Amino acid sequence: MKRILSTAEILIIVIIALVPIFATLPYRINIFLSWEGAYRLYLGQTPFKDFGMPVGYMYWEIPAMFFKIFGPQMITLVKAQAFINILSGLAFRSIFKSLGIQPGIRFASVLVFCLSYTFFNYWPWYNNTVIMYELVGLAFLMKYIFSTSTSKGKYGWLVASGFFIFCSFFTKQDGGALGLLICLALLGYLALAHKQWLALGVFVGSVFVTGLALILPVTGTFGYWFNHGQPPHSSRMSIGEILGDFLGASQMIKFYILLIVLLLMVAVKNWKEFWLNKQQMIFTLLTLGILAEATIFQVTSYVPVDNNIFFHSFAFAFIIYLFSQLLPIRFDSWKPVIVLAAVVMLWWSQVYWRYIDRFVLKSGGEAYTTMTHEGLVYANVVNRNTFMIHQDSTDIPLDQWRVPKLKSFERIMMPNPTVDGIERLMNMDLVKNGKNLKVLNMSELTPLAAEVPFALETGPEYPLWFHKGVGMFDKETDMFVNRIQNKHYDLVLFEYIPYLNNFYPFKVREALQANYKKVDVFTAPRKPSSTAWVEVYVKP
Repeated sequence: MKRILSTAEILIIVIIALVPIFATLPYRINIFLSWEGAYRLYLGQTPFKDFGMPVGYMYWEIPAMFFKIFGPQMITLVKAQAFINILSGLAFRSIFKSLGIQPGIRFASVLVFCLSYTFFNYWPWYNNTVIMYELVGLAFLMKYIFSTSTSKGKYGWLVASGFFIFCSFFTKQDGGALGLLICLALLGYLALAHKQWLALGVFVGSVFVTGLALILPVTGTFGYWFNHGQPPHSSRMSIGEILGDFLGASQMIKFYILLIVLLLMVAVKNWKEFWLNKQQMIFTLLTLGILAEATIFQVTSYVPVDNNIFFHSFAFAFIIYLFSQLLPIRFDSWKPVIVLAAVVMLWWSQVYWRYIDRFVLKSGGEAYTTMTHEGLVYANVVNRNTFMIHQDSTDIPLDQWRVPKLKSFERIMMPNPTVDGIERLMNMDLVKNGKNLKVLNMSELTPLAAEVPFALETGPEYPLWFHKGVGMFDKETDMFVNRIQNKHYDLVLFEYIPYLNNFYPFKVREALQANYKKVDVFTAPRKPSSTAWVEVYVKP
């Protein structure tokens, strides 16, 4: 049974991770940033010297490696994320294997992790990659904590843990710092309860040395760009917002805490013995640490929604573990394991049901929502699918999206007007016949750099992405405005998103309207499709 469940865990992790790489996918908003950062590293550019960014560069290392292997296409990002998801799943499994959790509980927990977390994340994003590095670091830490070896070689697990925890911090500061605090809490417990002070020193030393190794080669403008709350950056840490989200929402986190507290009150008969029980204390601290991290992470990393959803699997594993200590149920036989897995599948059925409903059953309610009372045809059926009239007639449904005939966008669908606009752009005389074009691409269509092609601008002052107040600031905005006023560029693409606050700086658009000629405009690759446009400018 142990062998079968172990094999099943690995198969679930790998299969769920690999499925998306065989699909044709709709364009994902914001994925332009993943592509350009990986592309710049793929070209051999150096972070903080050839371009600046307010985070570390470890997020882009894996996609850049996959660009080297498979080529700089958008679909390669999906392949990179499949690899990241496999690492995440295996690290999660390793954590509970080190904790000595019953195979049946571990199997169900892996199922929860894959359904609730990796299933959704088939595009890479730094708010996901930061958790992968953290999980790998925690897996190595658990290897050390529960190692039965007496040799000094086991400190290698601590060195590896420190390395990956700093990689997490150098992917995204908030998640990485929270992961570091969890590790320090676990090692602090070992030092206090079991007098293992050396372990704490080795781990901290590993984090410090890794930081030096990753930062020293890119010093220069690093202090300006790296966001730790100093001007011109602003901190995202707000105690008020964290308390507001926790007390005003966060229902599942609070529910899990309630269950854990109640179960611990029943399960722990002697708190001194509990304090000295390494397995139970480490498991408790780890779970509460993950719940605390999820509480803060949902405030500091709010895009996309549910970045913190990894907490479900940890809380589930701990709660079922506590129940198994209190109830006469052993998850070392098939019947309870099958029942537990079936309950998990029912709990997370919304994840896979929509695909079954769409592609297998091919069902769906009547779709009369775009009809109006002014039409000649009236809906005869009024139900939950038809009782409201859909007013937005400008949105473009997915069945009117297609894949551009460009290598970089292979198997990536975009709205038909977007593809039409890209084709018009590629057929412009300036693009077809121009040599060494100077191009400013302030749009989500970053792979056009490889298709036109044109050289990406470089320099320690040049931002990797153009979100005002996040990826660039007043100094960089003024730099682009001056270049536009001096007619520095042959071609400019600017994405106008009026409902987002300076996602691409409005001041740059004003300079373009005053100094350049707008020759085309087409729908941006967003959904709903009527909310953003790509404007094409050339010298007058």
